[in-house]
Amino acid sequence: MAASSLTLQFLAEPTDINFGGNVHGGMVMKWIDQAAYACAAQWSQRYCVTISANGIRFIKPIKVGQLVQLTASIVHTGNSSMHIYVVVKATDPTHPAPKVTNRCFITFMAVDTDGRPVAVPAFIPEGETDMQLELVAMHAKDFAKQLDCDFTSTLGWH
Repeated sequence: MAASSLTLQFLAEPTDINFGGNVHGGMVMKWIDQAAYACAAQWSQRYCVTISANGIRFIKPIKVGQLVQLTASIVHTGNSSMHIYVVVKATDPTHPAPKVTNRCFITFMAVDTDGRPVAVPAFIPEGETDMQLELVAMHAKDFAKQLDCDFTSTLGWH
């Protein structure tokens, strides 16, 4: 069975910052997408595509030169979908205690070479934290389905 989580680490570079001197939010979103993709591809052993990113939280800014750590973990699977929880932490490389800067739930779908969904291995939560994260992912999935249904029917789309 493939690992259900992975961690990426690197230094925030001067090319990553915005005019305020912090790492640009779009760059953090890119990193989250990359870490989640790696986790989804590792779990499914397939090429995967992003379906949605939910509840991206910007908690603390990331500064140039900080060591950035992204941990992406499978928290729920559907037939072809993988719901991944990503936690971003950052710290000065000389300090041992990174602080959480961002959190996000992101969903990927495994696809074949023609872009059609393919089945993924089922994730079975272990422990209370895993079970709670799975419940959050399932609730977000149900909410997104309802939102899509309400929105498309309001617009007359079918």
